[in-house]
Amino acid sequence: MRLFLYFLLLFIVKYSVAQISEKDKSVFKPCEAGFYENTILKDNRNAESINKPLTQRTFFKVDFTGKNYPNDKKLYTEIWHTPPVCQGNSGTCWCYSATSFMESEAKRVSGVEVKLSEMYTVYREYVDRALDFVKTHGNITFSEGSEAASIPRVWKKYGIVPYSVYEGKPKERKYNSHRGMEQQMADYLADVKKNSRWNEITVEKDIRAILDKEMGSPPEKFVFNNKEYTPQSFLSGYLKLNMNDYFSFMSTESEKFNEKHELVEDDNWWHCSDYYNVAADDFMNVVISSLKKGYSVCICGDISEPGYDNETQVAIIPDFDISSKEINDDARQVRLSNGSTTDDHCIHMVGYYEKDGERWFLIKDSNGGAFDGKFPGYRFFREDFVKLKMMNILIYKEGGREVLDKIIK
Repeated sequence: MRLFLYFLLLFIVKYSVAQISEKDKSVFKPCEAGFYENTILKDNRNAESINKPLTQRTFFKVDFTGKNYPNDKKLYTEIWHTPPVCQGNSGTCWCYSATSFMESEAKRVSGVEVKLSEMYTVYREYVDRALDFVKTHGNITFSEGSEAASIPRVWKKYGIVPYSVYEGKPKERKYNSHRGMEQQMADYLADVKKNSRWNEITVEKDIRAILDKEMGSPPEKFVFNNKEYTPQSFLSGYLKLNMNDYFSFMSTESEKFNEKHELVEDDNWWHCSDYYNVAADDFMNVVISSLKKGYSVCICGDISEPGYDNETQVAIIPDFDISSKEINDDARQVRLSNGSTTDDHCIHMVGYYEKDGERWFLIKDSNGGAFDGKFPGYRFFREDFVKLKMMNILIYKEGGREVLDKIIK
């Protein structure tokens, strides 16, 4: 009996020690040069920061030393998608992620495999935003940022073109660099506001001139696979995509659940109020259901977190923040309300993996930091990170059917 109690006590002690050792730990990591500094900035001949040394700041991060995560693409059930591409020195993740999403949809709907032009949409967005700046007498923000939900809006109006037809950047440059161009447009619009020069025709002409110099003018007609298209006929006739088939969701307690509301963000500059607001569990159900049915997901949210890592390419919520089991609507809302969750970045979910009761998601990411790891252009998100920190999604309607049926009567 004593011997049994001894071994029982020994097991308990060892088990307790093991449990303690499994707890997440933190570390302050120095800022290190990566793909962005070593490749993207060097591609930009005019970047002032090319020769500047990195700041010696350190960042509060999860210590991933000795940790094992499913950060291998081979483990994941994948949905077809085009290879990762980098957005360069531009804040256009919203367009890269949503365009990638639509490329996957085109493959699913019509069977075509085509790389589409992100910059065609970005060009149209800049012009529309500048015109709205005039219409509202400067009562919107003007920046590179936008929302994935802008893709259906812009494509309905202007259509879309292949990347081979419109790259939207100088030929000598491999990556986009919009910082100077954006500042030039912002300065111009600030002068418009200062002097009350609210002339839409003049502003559109001047903004287009700035865009054309850096990006080139988008085509009104083009030939693709020996056939002539307009951007509108390419969308409907070649891609065969119906923009009315795509729905946006968000999850916030600041509005009633199971209703449409506006996503209140500066990037939602056109005040889109077509977001279905659902509880956190339904938000996750839409994501999981979509992926398991073979539909990818465009998702946007916060990445300024200690559990978001370029080297391992994983994103987790550490237990020193909050236990995964305690993540609910209130936990999401406190972070939305205090500003620690913001709409930083948009990405494309293209796969999933489940083991031992844990769900992980394969992410295609256009951000420069995503190209630092073993699988360039990819990340691996644990379910807790998505449930707590992701703010909104764009999906094909059938992916959210179970939730939508509760809302749309």
